Amino acid sequence: MCVKDVVIHNQVGLHARPATFFIQKANEFKSAIWVEKDDRKVNAKSLLGVLSLGIVGGTSIKIIVDGSDEKEALNSLVELVESGFVD
Repeated sequence: MCVKDVVIHNQVGLHARPATFFIQKANEFKSAIWVEKDDRKVNAKSLLGVLSLGIVGGTSIKIIVDGSDEKEALNSLVELVESGFVD
């Protein structure tokens, strides 16, 4: 299992479009992936789950990955978040 804390830097946070990018990236991997904020943990492959966390700009989240490609998945998702959701 790999875990990393990251801060959402873009202004709108993890809503609508950025959340879609995040979920699409998470779905590229076989590992189970969760996003945790304030002791609430949701499936990172679920749009409704991620949106339900209400993640705004400046918020710190925890990305938790468990599976055969966990390191690659974690690095890819952290890179996406740190880029401000720009490919």
